[in-house]
Amino acid sequence: MQGKKLNIGVLGCGPIAQFAHFEACQKGRNVALFAICDKAVDLVQQMEMMWKPVKTYLDYATMLEDPEIDAIIIATADALHVPLALQAIHAGKHVLIEKPLSHSLEECIELEECAERNEVVVQVGHMKRFDEGIAYAKKFVDKTLGEIVALKAWYGDNTHRYTMTDNVQPIPFKSTMAVKPISDPKADPERYYMMAHGSHLLDTAQFLAGSIGSVQAHLRTIQDIWCWFIDVEFASGAVGHLDLTIKIRGDWHEGFQVYGTGGSVFAKTYNPWFYKSSEVQCYSEDEKVSYSPLAADGFSYRLQLEAFADVIMSGDPMLGTSIREGTEITRGMIAIHQSIQDGKRVYLDQLKATAI
Repeated sequence: MQGKKLNIGVLGCGPIAQFAHFEACQKGRNVALFAICDKAVDLVQQMEMMWKPVKTYLDYATMLEDPEIDAIIIATADALHVPLALQAIHAGKHVLIEKPLSHSLEECIELEECAERNEVVVQVGHMKRFDEGIAYAKKFVDKTLGEIVALKAWYGDNTHRYTMTDNVQPIPFKSTMAVKPISDPKADPERYYMMAHGSHLLDTAQFLAGSIGSVQAHLRTIQDIWCWFIDVEFASGAVGHLDLTIKIRGDWHEGFQVYGTGGSVFAKTYNPWFYKSSEVQCYSEDEKVSYSPLAADGFSYRLQLEAFADVIMSGDPMLGTSIREGTEITRGMIAIHQSIQDGKRVYLDQLKATAI
């Protein structure tokens, strides 16, 4: 497939597709927005006028039968991610699934086994790995930092995020015919916030410091503030602290610190809808020098999609979140919930529950 563009079919024409995936498909160097699909007729018609895909579909099964489509982006409600991805895999399509992968370990395992049997590439849409500042930090950690001693990471959504993002995003087109999950995912804020935001925090920690061995979590809620403080032991022996707080009274607050035997990393991450890469300072003890990349390209959704296509077309190594890593994020979220319920440290290989 080298030399051609990967034909992408986007399933779901809701806000995440409108804000990120359609534009990523149009601007990507090695991809093409070939098809879009949604059951809402008005959504499909509006998106067709705006984004000019080659084809449109109202039926997902019919889109999967199209031999010209190489890969599917699953941009639907969280509860539908795995069932719809399984259909695409059975049809022989590569899949980029919006995060979070799943609330269930059984779903994750079924998906991984299905992808292996059908020999397709499946990547989970944790686009923060493609933030150029974070990607630079990862390379520094691997090559220069030495042994990781500790990682601290935090993710704080804030009360004014929509005041800010509404000013930079177009008004999404919505439809009364849009498909919704049977139950309201926001009805349980603890579960919803952990899956929507905590999955990003766990992916960043895992990306930089490796697999998580155990967690001991505390949760405090007051008014509409949900605050998790999570003590982490990594499989490598490194220790860590994760802070997930929704909704901070103040500005968006996200970043991380990594301490190693050969240096350190300090990072501030911005709201992703500003398309601004993280500000990163990487200090080398041997050189007594700090490095700060410009990281000028802040469109992490496009960078994520291009890397996904490179895996498929050129055989490049997977840089994004694999199904196995997505499964570990799900396992971590379950462990955090179990730790809060039991008031004890939970080892990820000894979970009692299999779903959050």
